[in-house]
Amino acid sequence: MSEYATALVTAADISRLAGVTRATVSNWRRRHADFPAPVGGTDTSPAYDLAAVRAWLSARGQLPENSPADELRLLLRAQPETGRAVARLFPVVLAAAGLSRADLVSLPERSDDELASWTRSAVNALADEIPGVAEAASGGVDASLLRALVRAVIAEGAEATAGILFERLLEDSSVTGTYLTPGPLAELMTALLAEDSGAFPKRVLDPACGSGSLLAAAARTGATEVYGQDVLTGHAARAAVRLRLGAPAAAVTVRAGDSLRSDAFPDLAVDAVLCNPPYGDRAWGHDELAYDERWAYGVPPRGESELAWIQHCLAHLAPGAHAVLLMPPAVAERASGRRIRSELVRGGVLRAVIALPQGIAMPLHIGLHLWVLRRPGPDADVPPAVLFLDATSTKKQDHDWAELRETVLAAWRAYRVGADITAVPAARAVPLIDLLDEAADLTPVRHVRGGRTVQHPGRLARQGTDLRDRLHQAATQVSDLSRTGDWPPTGDRPREWRTATVADLLRGGALDLLHATPRGSRRAEPEPLAPGDDARPVLTAKDVVTGRPASGTSADRTADGDVHLVRPGDVLLPEIFRGEHPSVTRVAEDDDAGCVLGPHLWLFRPDPQRLDPWFLAGFLSAEENVSAATTGSSLVRIHPRRLRVPLLPLVEQRRYGDAFRHLHVMRTTARRAAEAAEETARVLGAGLTGGALLPPGHESP
Repeated sequence: MSEYATALVTAADISRLAGVTRATVSNWRRRHADFPAPVGGTDTSPAYDLAAVRAWLSARGQLPENSPADELRLLLRAQPETGRAVARLFPVVLAAAGLSRADLVSLPERSDDELASWTRSAVNALADEIPGVAEAASGGVDASLLRALVRAVIAEGAEATAGILFERLLEDSSVTGTYLTPGPLAELMTALLAEDSGAFPKRVLDPACGSGSLLAAAARTGATEVYGQDVLTGHAARAAVRLRLGAPAAAVTVRAGDSLRSDAFPDLAVDAVLCNPPYGDRAWGHDELAYDERWAYGVPPRGESELAWIQHCLAHLAPGAHAVLLMPPAVAERASGRRIRSELVRGGVLRAVIALPQGIAMPLHIGLHLWVLRRPGPDADVPPAVLFLDATSTKKQDHDWAELRETVLAAWRAYRVGADITAVPAARAVPLIDLLDEAADLTPVRHVRGGRTVQHPGRLARQGTDLRDRLHQAATQVSDLSRTGDWPPTGDRPREWRTATVADLLRGGALDLLHATPRGSRRAEPEPLAPGDDARPVLTAKDVVTGRPASGTSADRTADGDVHLVRPGDVLLPEIFRGEHPSVTRVAEDDDAGCVLGPHLWLFRPDPQRLDPWFLAGFLSAEENVSAATTGSSLVRIHPRRLRVPLLPLVEQRRYGDAFRHLHVMRTTARRAAEAAEETARVLGAGLTGGALLPPGHESP
C-alpha cells in the first residue's frame, strides 16, 4: 500500500505540492478528464486522494522534488490519529538530536525492525518527561514516517523538525484565545526580571507556557530550573522538547493540565514567574474555585479570568520575587475588576504597567500591557509609587525592538533604584494615593504626564527647517525616479516563457541556497569565524523588509547554529511573513558584505555567469510566484525550492535586472520620503501645540 493512501488534500494543497497557482489546479480539473476525482470534502471544497494526485502530477512531470521537511508534512497528513502519532514522534526527535552525526546519518538506512526497536527505546526512555507521550506510547510508528522524520532532523535540525510536528498539531486544533509570544517580546519580558546586580532568577515558572517561548528566553538568560504547564497537551509536549533542545543545561519540568483547576505544582515557590495567559476566558472555573486560598486580593469576577491568573502567579512567588505578565488593556480599566486592582496597589504588589504598541503580538488589533508584580515579604516596605510607561509611540511600523527594549528597561531600572524617571519619555512614577480612587484605572496613557514642549522655540524652528529640506530633497528624488520613459507592452498577449524551479536550479548548480539552520544542515558548510567576529552585525528579516542596514547582534543568531556570511550579489528573501504578500527581496550590496545571515531569511547565491542577481530577486518576489510556494494563512511560510524562475539568456536577464533594480530604488526612496514627511509633521505639529512655533505667515514677536 502507498504510504500516502489514506491522506486527503485540497486544491490549495495540490497547488503547493506542484508549485503552481490555485487557478492552474482549477484548469487541470476542467481540461483533463483523467485528473483524479474528489473522494471527500464538500462541493465547494473537494478533497482528493494524495497518492492519486502525486501519481497524476508525476506522470506529467509536474511533481517537484520534495525537501525532507515537505516529505514529513505529507506523511503526517496520512496518519489516521495525528495527535497520537505526533506524541510518539516528539521523543524520537529528542533522541535523534542526541546521536552523533555518523549515527544519525546511518539511522534511516537501518531495517524496519531495527528502526522500530530504536524508536521504542526512545519513546519509553522519555515517556514521563514529555506530556502526552505515555498515553500514546502503545502502538508502533510507520517506518516510512520514521525515516522521513530522521531525514528532516538531518537536513533541518531537531528544533525545526519539532516545529513541523507542532505545526501539524495546530492544524487539527480548534482552540482559540491562546497566542504565541514573539521571541523579542519574550526576551523583553525576561529582561525585566533581572536583578539590579545583573543576576537572574534561577527558578522560573510559566503556568500557561504554550510552546515554551518565555521559558526558553529565561533559560537562555540564566534560569537553571524551569517549570511549565499548559492546558493543551500538544503545547506542553512542544515546550518540553523545545526546552530540552535549547537549554540542555537547565532542569526542565513541563506538565499538561489546567493550571487554575488542577495545579501541577501546588507547593512550588519560584524566584520569578513569566506568563502570557489566555484572554477573555469566562469558563475559567469561577464557581468551583470561589473559595480558593489563592484569591488573597479578592475573588475574581466571572469575566475577569486575567485577575485569576495574576493571583495564581503571585501564589507561586517566593517573598520579594517578581512576575511579568502580558495582559489585554481592558484589565487595567474594567469596572468589575476595580476592587482587586485597588488591593494590588494598596498592598504594594503592582510595580509597573507598561503599554506596548499595537500589533506587537497577537491579537494584533489591540495594544497589550505588561504588568510587573512583586510578592511582598513579611517585613517589606510598600513602594511609594507605581511606574507607568506609555511606549505605544516607541515603535513605528517597522517594529524597532531595540528602541522599545531600551525605553522600557531604562524606565524600569530608573524606577527600581529611585532615579529620576522624567528623563525617559512618556514615563511617570505615580504615588499610590493617586491611584486609589473610585475607578482604580491603571491605563498608562491616563497617568503619564503630557506636558507642553520645553524645547527652545528657535532650536525647534531650525529643526523644522532641516526636516522640510530633507523632505523636499526626498520628494524630488522620487519624482525624478518616476520619469524613466514608457514601459512598452509586449503585444496583444502577455509574454510566456519556460521556467525552472529553484530546486531544479540547485540541482544544476546555478545557485546555492543558505539558511541559518541549527547544526546538521546539509545545505552548505558554515563559514569559519575569526576570533572577535562575534561582533559582526546580523542581517535580520526586518532589515530586509525595511531596507535598513544590518541591525542585529549576536543575540539574534540562531542558537548554536551554522554561520553564513553575506556576500555582494546574494539575494535575500524573508522566510515568514504575516497575512500579506511581502513583495520584498534584497540584493546584498558592498555595505552588506561580511554581515551574518540572521534567522528566518533565505539566501540565494546565484552563479553570476548564469543568473543575474536583480533578475533573480525580481522574479522570486513576484506575487503569483510567492503565493504558489507558501503555506499558512495568518502566518505564512515560504518554501523556496518551489519558487520558479524564467529561463532567459544572461543578456536579457540583465535588462530585466536593471528594471527591477530601478523599481527597488524607487520603492526605497519613496519609503524614506514618507518617513521624512511623518517626522516633519510630528515635529512641526508638536511645536504648534506646545506653543513654540507659529503658523506660516505670522511674524515672530
